[in-house]
Amino acid sequence: MTANPLDNKTQAWSALFSEPMSALVQRYTASVGFDQRLWRADIRASLAHAEMLGAQGIISAADQAAIERGMAAIAAEIEAGHFDWKLELEDVHLNIEARLTQLVGDAGKRLHTGRSRNDQVATDVRLWLRDEIDALQALLLELQGALLEVAERHVEVIMPGFTHLQVAQPVSFAHHLLAYVEMFARDAERLSEVRRRTNRLPLGSAALAGTSYPLDRERVARSLGMVDQHGQPQVCQNSLDAVSDRDFAIEFCAAASLCMVHISRLSEELIIWMSQNFGFVRIADRFTTGSSIMPQKKNPDVPELARGKTGRVVGHLMGLLTLMKAQPLAYNKDNQEDKEPLFDTVDTLRDTLRIFAEMIGGQPDPATGLKQGGLSVNAAAMEQAAQKGYATATDLADYLVKKGLPFRDAHECVAHAVKAASSHACDLAELPLAVLQGFHPLIGPDVYEALSLRGSLEARQTVGGTAPAQVRLQLARQRVRLGLGSTGPQNQPS
Repeated sequence: MTANPLDNKTQAWSALFSEPMSALVQRYTASVGFDQRLWRADIRASLAHAEMLGAQGIISAADQAAIERGMAAIAAEIEAGHFDWKLELEDVHLNIEARLTQLVGDAGKRLHTGRSRNDQVATDVRLWLRDEIDALQALLLELQGALLEVAERHVEVIMPGFTHLQVAQPVSFAHHLLAYVEMFARDAERLSEVRRRTNRLPLGSAALAGTSYPLDRERVARSLGMVDQHGQPQVCQNSLDAVSDRDFAIEFCAAASLCMVHISRLSEELIIWMSQNFGFVRIADRFTTGSSIMPQKKNPDVPELARGKTGRVVGHLMGLLTLMKAQPLAYNKDNQEDKEPLFDTVDTLRDTLRIFAEMIGGQPDPATGLKQGGLSVNAAAMEQAAQKGYATATDLADYLVKKGLPFRDAHECVAHAVKAASSHACDLAELPLAVLQGFHPLIGPDVYEALSLRGSLEARQTVGGTAPAQVRLQLARQRVRLGLGSTGPQNQPS
C-alpha cells in the first residue's frame, strides 16, 4: 500500500517529485505562522463537509463519527495551547488534517473527499471574515453610542464651524459630533453589504472544476449559516470563480479603509481641539503620553497613531488590489498573500474602534456602572472661539434678504460691514446700529438678535440643521436606530 504523505510529515502531494522541498522554500511558502487563526473556521467547515459526505453516503456513519470525535480533540488541543503546529505541513489546513489522521486513522484521510485546499481556504477565510465583521459591527455601534452620549450632553454648546479651517458659522457641538455618527453609520451599512457577499459558499468547487462526487453544496451552506435573509442557501455558482475570487477581501479592506479615514478625520480634530491654542477638549490621561524632555507636555498619542494607522490600512487595500490585478483563472499561489493584509486590517480596525469608543465615551465604573473618563468639553473655550472670525456674517446677509434685498446685494453689504468691523478690531455685533445702517437702511434694531451666536444657531431649523431643536430630533432618531431607546441624558455641558 502506498504511504500517505501526511503520515511521515512530508508534503501532501504525490510521489511525482524526486526530491524534497528545500528548507528555504519551505519557510518561504509556509503560511501556518499566520493562518493558524483560521483554525475554528477550518474545523467548522470540515465538520459541515463531513456531515454532508455522510448524508450523501460518500463516507460511512462510523467515519463521520470518527471525524467529529477527532475534530473535537483537535479543538481542545488548540484551545489549550498544546497543538503542535508544524512548518513542514505548510498551513493550518494540512496541520489539522494530519493530526486528524493521527487520531482517527483512515477516516481522517477520507475527509478531503470532494474538496481541495483551494475551495477549503476560500471557505475558511469567508467564514472567519464573516464573524469578524459581526464583531466590528458591534464595535461600530458602541462608538456611535459613545458619540451620541457626549452629544446629548452638549446640544446647547456653541462652537465655531469651519471651512478651510477658517471660522465659518456657529454650530452646536452636538451637531458636529453627529456628523461622525452619520459617517460611522454608513461604515456599518457598507460592512453589512460586504458581509452579504462574503457569506457565500465556495466549498464543493474542489480545485477549480467541481467534483464528480454527488455533493450537496446547499446542505453545507445551510449548516454553515451561508444563507440569505429568507434562509435560502448561498452557493458560489462558478467553480473557477469560487476558488480564485478575493473580491470579498478587497471589498472589506475598502470598507475598512473608509472607516479608518473617518476615524482619522475625527483624530485630526481631537488633536487640534486638544492643543493649547484651542483648548476645546481634554482626553483622559490614560490615552495620552508625556514628553521625555518637556514636562509640561500631554500628547494625544492615540488619535495621532490612529491617523497613522489609517495609511497602513489603506496600504493593505492597495496591496490586495495589486495582488489580484493580473492573475489568470483559477487559483494561484499569489493568493496566499491575501491573508496577512486582511488579518492586519481586521486587527487594526477592531483595536481602533474599541479604544476610540472608550476614549470618547469613557469606561463604566465597576461600583456604579456609570461611565467615567471620557471626552471632557470646555464649552466656554468653544463659544469664545466662535466669537472670532465674524461667524454670524452669513446671518446678517440672511437678515437683509428677509428684508427684501437680493442675496448677492446683501452679500456685498455684509462684506463692507466685515471690513469695517475688522478695521475697528471688533465683532459685527459690536458695531453701533448707526454704523450698520450706513451699509444699508433696511437694518434695524432687531439685527442684533440675528448677529448673536445663539440667534444664528436657533435660525437653522431645516432638517439636518444645527438648531438645537433639530439636533434633538436627530439625537432621538439616532437613539432609535442604535436601539438605545428614545430618551437620553440631560442636555447639560460637562
